[in-house]
Parts: sequence; C-alpha cells; structure tokens
Amino acid sequence: MQKFIHITDTHFVPPGTLLYGLNPLDRLALCVADVNKHHADAAFAILTGDLAHKGELPAYQALKRELDKLAMPYHLLVGNHDDRAGFRATFPDARVDANGFIQFTFDMGEGVLGVCLDTNEPGKPWGTFCEARAAWLSDTLARTGDQPAIIFMHHPPFRVRLKRMDDISLLEPRFFSQAIAGRKNIRHLFFGHLHRPVAGSWRGIPISTLRATSHQVALDFVVEGRIMGSHEPPAYGVVLLEEDQMIVHMHDYLDRTNTFLL
Repeated sequence: MQKFIHITDTHFVPPGTLLYGLNPLDRLALCVADVNKHHADAAFAILTGDLAHKGELPAYQALKRELDKLAMPYHLLVGNHDDRAGFRATFPDARVDANGFIQFTFDMGEGVLGVCLDTNEPGKPWGTFCEARAAWLSDTLARTGDQPAIIFMHHPPFRVRLKRMDDISLLEPRFFSQAIAGRKNIRHLFFGHLHRPVAGSWRGIPISTLRATSHQVALDFVVEGRIMGSHEPPAYGVVLLEEDQMIVHMHDYLDRTNTFLL
C-alpha cells in the first residue's frame, strides 16, 4: 500500500497579510504539522493549484519555506490564481513540458503513474487546456500503454452544478476529453479549485476534491453572480493506494472534537 497526501488551494499572500479574515500561512502551517505528526510515512504530498492568491513572489517564498517542513517530498500544480514566472523563480526544480507548461509525470508507487496538468490561463479565473497541452497529455498516455495512471489538475473538466463555480471551471474541455478518449487505464482524477469536498465519477473515471487550507466556497446550488464564501473547516486528504483499490479520507485537521469509545 502507498499513502500520499492531497492538499489544495493554499492561496498564500505575503507574510503578515490576511485573506478574508484568515492567515493562509498559519492555516497551512497547522496542516503541515498535522501531516507530519500523523502521516510522516506518506510517500509524497501533492498540491493541486492556487498556491498563491495573487502570484506574488513573497507569497511563493513563504509557501516554499512552509512546504519544505513536510516530512515527505511534494509536487506542485498551478491554478488560475498562480503566476508561472513567480512560481518557477521560487521553485526552480519544477518540471515543465516543451512549451513551458507546468506538466510532468512521476512514479506514484504500486505501478501507477501520476500525470500532472497545467490549466492556468494568465489573468483569467477559468481554466484552459489548449491543443499543445492536450498533445502532451495524449502522447504521455500513449506511452503508458496499459499502466494505470492518475491525473491531477486544478480546474475540473465537468460541471458540479454550483452555477458560479461551473462558470469558471475548465472553459473548453474538448481537447482534454479528446486526449483521454478511449483510455481505460485512468484510475482517478484529483482536482482543486472548488474549495468543497466533492466526489463522484465522470465518463467512468472516479473524481474527487476537498476543502482548501484557506477559505471555502459555500454550498449553494441557486446563487448566481458573486461567489459566496464560507469559513468551513479546512481539510487535507489521506489517500491509500493499492493495486486493486484506492481510498480517499478527507480530514478536517482543525477539528478539535473529542474522541470517545463507542
């Protein structure tokens, strides 16, 4: 069995700055401490985008200082709030494809390949996945043959029926859908962006995301216009990967509810 940690939407701001009344640095610091205390045996952690709120260099630098405290290696994706130049300046070892997109693969263990995608469209809240990015994905999946693969991306390529969030998800998923068409070896799709715990399936592929370490999005299927935020508890995911199954536990790491014997 292989264990890994899923974290999303840290939305870092420069140190000393609050975001919606919260301190993203403190929230992630508590997350890192909890992960190190309870899951130091995890093989890696992966963050699915919106690392910084406005892509500022001091925010990325503060994020790196905190993530470097993790007891395991970590992998980073970019989201719509991120700036590729600032990200790459702070994380120079980040891998990119031939076109400069933050796209790469890595060995997840248990014979599974992790495939990380870049859906950032500079200056826009929605995501895009152009022909060039899709060509990289198609070629990558073709090389895997029958090897199981798990995809990580920031923007979901489907609607979740939260009207305002659907408006700013992957704007045109056609090229992504074409790149994965007919692939029977995709075991799961992890994403971020929604700031909500969501799980299900899309085109037969299991999907999941979870609440951010920063602020959340309120569960409201009616509201249009501005996005309604909330201060629901932050979470991280503990993922248990095995040859014949994968289980995702979503942990509200600031919940201080007492445990007791049933």
